[in-house]
Amino acid sequence: MIAKLRIAVIGAGYWGPNLARNFDASPDWDLVAVCDRDRERAQLVADRHGGVRVVTALNELLAADDIDAVAIATPAATHHEIACAALAAGKHVMVEKPLADTAERGEDMVRTAAAAGLILMADHTYCYTPAVLKMRELVREGALGDILFIDSVRINLGLVQPDVDVFWDLAPHDLSIIDFLLPGGLRPTGVAAQGADPLGAGKACIGYLTIPLANEAIAHVHVNWLSPTKIRRMVIGGTTRTLVWDDLNPQQRLSVYDRGVDLTQQSVDGIDRAASMVSYRLGDTWSPALSEREALAVMAEEFAASIREQRPARTDGEAGLRVLAVLEAASRSLANEGKLSLLTENGAPALDVGRTAVVL
Repeated sequence: MIAKLRIAVIGAGYWGPNLARNFDASPDWDLVAVCDRDRERAQLVADRHGGVRVVTALNELLAADDIDAVAIATPAATHHEIACAALAAGKHVMVEKPLADTAERGEDMVRTAAAAGLILMADHTYCYTPAVLKMRELVREGALGDILFIDSVRINLGLVQPDVDVFWDLAPHDLSIIDFLLPGGLRPTGVAAQGADPLGAGKACIGYLTIPLANEAIAHVHVNWLSPTKIRRMVIGGTTRTLVWDDLNPQQRLSVYDRGVDLTQQSVDGIDRAASMVSYRLGDTWSPALSEREALAVMAEEFAASIREQRPARTDGEAGLRVLAVLEAASRSLANEGKLSLLTENGAPALDVGRTAVVL
């Protein structure tokens, strides 16, 4: 029998109870504590799980020797401070999205974890859903061919957040999924963002991201707090097939279309000029079978496996940094009237000087 790992959940607000429930139910984990400055709120969560220990002071929690790891479910602005303190105390760390509120703080978290030989994992929850795991499998095995475009829509009548705009609130889901699907992760050459604030909330409530990818491919992400209808859909077009994910359709979350456009080159009038001949391929549509496991349960399993096997988690700190790089580039673009914000290969901002990208 493999001994269970011991974990504490930090934050008993919106997401913390979900984490506590899944870690408590996991065969890999013992939930030993819930930490929140609001004792009453923490006690409500603890009471659902056998009355586990309630702690209101972070330093007291991290000093405990019966905790192997912590799961952080607090506002993004607090992630860096809490995570670095936990890593300094020798605890493995899982952090809900986004990894941090700035790329600089996220990078410091990744460096600190690496120096301590500890696991830092981003809770990119959607990446552990059966649908997205199957999407990754299909993309990685080449079932779609070369990726031509990714179009993602995440809109609903949502809560206008007090501390972040719609990009930082909703887009991390889509960006983390795209990063998870693409071999090598999401490493765009730049990001262009257009946003609108028709409510006068002081921040973008509607947003569009345009993300150029390698080989002339492109990704587009639409996020919106003001839509009366809720849509969660991603379309991934390839040279061979197109994949459609509709997260709100439990009967058919995934559809694979054997349809597309083929271009062939031919000479014109015997001259070396070439013309494109367009043909349309109309084949079958099919829906892959999916298991029905809760994403957070799979995430908890992956966190434990990465610790025991001493390997990076599937959604490790580096994945979190790639998402942060795109979000920060989106903010720069938004502040610059939607112009393309260039990125270097490692995700750092770049200044376009002629044909040369200079790292800032």
